[in-house]
Amino acid sequence: MLKNLIELIKENAGEAIINNPAIPNEKNNAAIETAAGALFKALKGTAKTGGVNSIKDLFQEGTNVNSNPVVNNISDNVAGELMKKFGLNKGAANSIVAMLIPIVLSKLIKKTNDPNDKSINLESIIGSLAAGKSGVGGLGGILGSLKGLLGSRS
Repeated sequence: MLKNLIELIKENAGEAIINNPAIPNEKNNAAIETAAGALFKALKGTAKTGGVNSIKDLFQEGTNVNSNPVVNNISDNVAGELMKKFGLNKGAANSIVAMLIPIVLSKLIKKTNDPNDKSINLESIIGSLAAGKSGVGGLGGILGSLKGLLGSRS
């Protein structure tokens, strides 16, 4: 999933990162990777604290990402990482996030819900977010919940 996020951010990084004077050109790739990593980490945190339902709700077709409280939390996390890594002020980081995160999440949601696009689906997203968890309620519990939410596929 991280690879998908990096690609989506690269495709949409124009004004937000590439043409942004706050990010030196030689740091564009690092900024893209930082944004993708922070987005992935925030989604993973959302899955951990809010459970599978919060991720499922976010990825429902027709979701307005601009009014989703999960997106606000994700945006804050991405802005924080950009401020920390690149020494940006809060205004510059929030500007980048405002131009980038809603578009990237909207496109990711669209790809996830497109039956003709096999590059990513909700099951693979949940699996990526649950990776590395173990024990009771860990990976097995999350994937079991996912199977129940999506319906069993044999």
